[in-house]
Formats: sequence, C-alpha cells, structure tokens
Amino acid sequence: MTGRDEEAGQPQQRPEDDPGTGVVTAFGRQLKLLRTRAGLERAEFGRRLGYSADTVASIEQGRRIPQARFIEKADEVLGAGGVLTALKEEVGRSQYPAFFRDMALLEAKATALNLYAVYAVPGLLQTEDYARAVFHMQRPLLEDDVIEQRLEARMVRQEIFSRRPAPLMSFVVEEAVLRRPIGGPKVMRETLEQILVTGQSRNVEVQVMPINREDNAALGGPFSLIDTDKGQRLAYMEVQDYSRLYTDASYVRTLEARYGILRSQALTPSESAAFIEQLMGDT
Repeated sequence: MTGRDEEAGQPQQRPEDDPGTGVVTAFGRQLKLLRTRAGLERAEFGRRLGYSADTVASIEQGRRIPQARFIEKADEVLGAGGVLTALKEEVGRSQYPAFFRDMALLEAKATALNLYAVYAVPGLLQTEDYARAVFHMQRPLLEDDVIEQRLEARMVRQEIFSRRPAPLMSFVVEEAVLRRPIGGPKVMRETLEQILVTGQSRNVEVQVMPINREDNAALGGPFSLIDTDKGQRLAYMEVQDYSRLYTDASYVRTLEARYGILRSQALTPSESAAFIEQLMGDT
C-alpha cells in the first residue's frame, strides 16, 4: 500500500505483473503436485471440475489466473484440505492491475465507500459492455485474454451489492461522465439504466454534479474514501495507472470534509435519478 509519507509528487510505481509470476505460478505448481499425487491426468481432472485439459494446463503453468470457483472445486476434488483455498484471496487479487490490487482487497471488505468520479462511470456501476469498451480503448492495447480476465474481475467486484451486511455506498458522478458515450449510445443507455437501478438500493446513493454548478469543492480530481472492517477510514486516489493509499488521519479528514461539501453541492439522489432518466431519453 502506498502512503502519504512518500516523496511529494513521486507516487510509487508498481509494474503490471505477468500472470506467469508470483502467487499465480506458485498456485499452479501446487495444483500440479496435488493432481499428480492424486493420480489424475489433466483431462480427467478437468472433467471432474468442468474445465478442459488445456485450461488446467494453462493454470498449472501460471499462464492463466484461476477463478475462485475453480480453486474451491479443485481443493475439494483433490482432498487438499484447504491448501489451495488458502491461496484464493491472493490469487484473486492478481486478477487486477498491480496499481489497483490493494484497493480491490479493501473494497471487498469495506463497511462503507464514498467515491467521486470525474472521468468514467465507476467500475462498480459499469455494465459488462461499458467495461469492455473501456478496456478495449486502453493504450497501449491490452491482449484479448487480459481484457477478458479484467472484465471478469470487474464484474466480480459488483458482488459487493449483494453482500450482507450491506456496506453503505455513496457515489458523486460528474455530469460529463454520464454524457460521454463510451461504447456507443446503446451501451451508454444500458449503463445509465444500471446506475438508476443500483441507486434504488437502500444502502446506495448516487448523486450527479451538474456542469453548470458555479461551486465545486473537488476540482483537484477523483478520490475514494473507504471505511475498513477494522474501523479505519482511508483515502484512495489513482491517475494514469498510478495509485496512492492515504492513511494519515489529518489528510483523510480533509478529504472527508471535501466530500461532504461536494455532496451538498451536487443534485440530491432523487434529483439525480430524474436527471439520469432525462439523459436516457436523449440517448
């Protein structure tokens, strides 16, 4: 995790990890060892799990990141006694770009999230087609298998909305974000509809910051506030594949105040819903 005590203007750079390195490789080797000891060929093992032999080979060789359901089933079939599932969380984090991994872990366990979006619809509110369009336009170009991997990981993040106890979530989204037709009119309309539906949940509030507001307390850019399951409040920011996690209480309180003012300046949740409905009519 990155902190506020780093050199000013020098966020820590963490390069993208190759799926064939680190914990993914270690998991693959452990899986192969257990499968071999169990006397199972890849084809038979894959059949029992519902995967092809090629998929099993890719995972064992560290070329493919296994999903949680694969890990759980493999542990069961091999009688591993939790050896494989113990790695599930770390393997799951490797699905994300390196700069987002700490945040993904915090987000999954958060008791509350407050997020200000400036450039694109927040990942938690994106439809699959919108997310795919975002990944497709990324430069340098991402390989197709990387896009699918990140797409699946992004959709898994949205399981937070069905988690119990439900975390409290607040989103303040700039109007320009909702007018930017990423993926085309159809994709954008479906995304706006999903935002509306999600915003109807009792634990979720979505607010729009109109372009014509004379006051905006957060012109410094997007940020998130996270209440952890340990009772701590943290702040997170990212830009151009760099990320920083702030733990300094005084700075986090500054962002808390900024977010509170921002919410008072934005449209109310009900006004925002009406605004989004109007935008849907224009698409």
